[in-house]
Amino acid sequence: MASNPKSGSAELSRILAEMNQKGGFLISVLTDCEGFPVAAAANEDQDPEMQSAVVALVQKTANQVRTQLGMSTTDEITVYDKEGKRLVCRPMNINDHEMILAVLTSNRDQTYRRLTNQAVTAIRKCWRI
Repeated sequence: MASNPKSGSAELSRILAEMNQKGGFLISVLTDCEGFPVAAAANEDQDPEMQSAVVALVQKTANQVRTQLGMSTTDEITVYDKEGKRLVCRPMNINDHEMILAVLTSNRDQTYRRLTNQAVTAIRKCWRI
């Protein structure tokens, strides 16, 4: 009996988990533009559903700012909490689907851009399969 290939969602979660491990991220979530979670990877003490809700709120706020200021696109949105954690939201378009990759870093000095770029590339490749 042949083994079943991984589901798309499982592969996306694997990509996020690998990114978290390499970057030491607390959580990563891939959502649609409304904040609906498509895939997530998180430490045991993190809640991906709560993170998705926060991402949706950040995205709605960014859309309002873009509209009011006449900006056409947003590369990323970053929010810090009082403890120094950083939430980075990276909007992207994959096959005409507006998606958001969000990662939560444990401190504001933690690097993330290279790893999130690599994850975006892997997600796009996975989406085409």
